[in-house]
Amino acid sequence: MFSRIRTRPAYVRPVYRLSDAIRRMPARPLLAPYTRLMSSSTNTTLNKFVVYAPDLTDTGALQRRLSVRPIHLARAKTLHESGLIKVGGALLTPESTSSPTSEKKMVGSMFICEADNLETVKSMIERDVYYQNNVWDKEKIVILPFLQAAH
Repeated sequence: MFSRIRTRPAYVRPVYRLSDAIRRMPARPLLAPYTRLMSSSTNTTLNKFVVYAPDLTDTGALQRRLSVRPIHLARAKTLHESGLIKVGGALLTPESTSSPTSEKKMVGSMFICEADNLETVKSMIERDVYYQNNVWDKEKIVILPFLQAAH
């Protein structure tokens, strides 16, 4: 019944299937996600961290915050441009959003950072004027690794 096995003519090129292409792909991507190329030949994988820094609640905390705020914002802008801070801002009281004309009362700060390790983020926080001028409650600052969901 199968006396003759057909072979394709020499002039017909084989058709590559998607499965063939996948087998030919490198084992890992050329640049892993969250990898920054440095001037040296080594790659550093960066991790994301979320920082929660509540303000102290004493009567002078808001005044201390406002007195050094321009310095804090200038440094935050520089850190954002460098890529260390991805997003950040002030935390507000729930009453601050009750109406468009409500007073915006700041009660802390929040950041999402991208760094090689936790110590880099901790060092950034400790050098901030809010930390050094007793705006943030040092005992309540939380820095945790953060895994962003696909979007």
